[in-house]
Amino acid sequence: MKLLKVPHTLVLLFLMMIFAYGLTWILPAGKFDTVDSGGHQVIVPGSYKTIENAENLAPWELFTVIPKALGEASGIIFFLFIIGGSIAVLRSTGAIDAMLGKVLKRFSHRPALLLFMSMSAFMIGSTSIGMAEEYIPLVLILISLCVALKMDTVSAVGSMVIGYGIGYGTAVLNPFTVVVAQGVANVPPTSGWEFRLALFAPFLAIGFHHLWSYAKKVRLDPTVSLVHDVPEAQPPEPTDYPPMTGRRLGVLMVTLSALVLMVFGIAQFGWYFTELSAIFFALALVTTVIAGDTFDDAAKTFTVGASELTGTALLIGFARSIEMILSDGQVLHTVVDGLATPLSQVGAEFSAVGMLFIQSILNFFIPSGSGQAYVTMPIMAPISDIVGVSRQVAVLAYQMGDGFMNMIVPTNAVLMGILGMCGIPYSRWFKFIAPLILKLFIAGSISLIIAVLIGYQ
Repeated sequence: MKLLKVPHTLVLLFLMMIFAYGLTWILPAGKFDTVDSGGHQVIVPGSYKTIENAENLAPWELFTVIPKALGEASGIIFFLFIIGGSIAVLRSTGAIDAMLGKVLKRFSHRPALLLFMSMSAFMIGSTSIGMAEEYIPLVLILISLCVALKMDTVSAVGSMVIGYGIGYGTAVLNPFTVVVAQGVANVPPTSGWEFRLALFAPFLAIGFHHLWSYAKKVRLDPTVSLVHDVPEAQPPEPTDYPPMTGRRLGVLMVTLSALVLMVFGIAQFGWYFTELSAIFFALALVTTVIAGDTFDDAAKTFTVGASELTGTALLIGFARSIEMILSDGQVLHTVVDGLATPLSQVGAEFSAVGMLFIQSILNFFIPSGSGQAYVTMPIMAPISDIVGVSRQVAVLAYQMGDGFMNMIVPTNAVLMGILGMCGIPYSRWFKFIAPLILKLFIAGSISLIIAVLIGYQ
């Protein structure tokens, strides 16, 4: 049994780093020419060429890439540390637990509705303004809700990750993926939103059916939980909830105001990790004053909360290392060229499905949505012209490949961060999410074929 035991997530990521390093020695180094487009480097189609006498990465670069990747991912890592500390301070006031008590009293007999509402909210946030990392502060609160309703941490995380994954995959207006990809493909911004909006409900139904089918089984028999035997994934379950006092209500009102400010700043001013981290740190200070706690106690609580996310920070760094190895080894463009070339050999409908398949594979190597758009869309757009597929369909294939696969690829720093916070081993998460990815891939393929048949523009 020990030989069959799945390694720790950190071990799995390092094994993937070794695999990526091996590819840099096996595949020929190559690159596309690039041009500047709106401050971003965009690939020139048909310009791929191998790099003669390219130097292979030295063996020690397999290790030096780790601190480099941690530095590259410093934005999200420090964002997590500040969130961890701020949420710990917020929890120490008792306001969140008091709120949970109120919510559970209202929804204790309707857990499916609560799960559906949570997943729908995450999906709407992602399909409209491209939220993903911003959900991380809500993970621990969501877990407390689900566990109190006799569901496990996988159910809680599932409502969030499935929500934002499908939200990205069927994104109606997402400025970080759809609008970027349409710009690169010379398609009018936000055009074709009607068809994408029509996909929203059926894909939401597919995702929720998968999630509730699992959560319902856990409620009936907790031993069927995928993390039943994982101590790290068992959050403490409060035996009693504190009463809602005036101070705690004040803390909740300030917290809600901070979340509204965060969403407004993202939508209107393009705020990201720096501004969002500042909001959460300020929130910790304000809630300390409102709750009447001392700053010394708040500082100790903040430090403990931040320290609990050290393991999560390491997972993010290792996940980022995989992409950096391929880029530094100059084989990332080789992979893109090798996958894209066969598309020109098949018919329109199969080409559209093939684009989804290829974008899904590339998402492992390029988990960044906008980054993937700049690398792949300059290639996919001309190919779509050749095989008789509209560029709008090529964009749809890209966004589905990006959104759906972000729920499963271990190179996605947000996913690994969330799993790390909850103590869910990647292998257990894979077992839960893989069947859904297959369902979404089938539904996505059907949607793309329909799009081709109706002349989706």
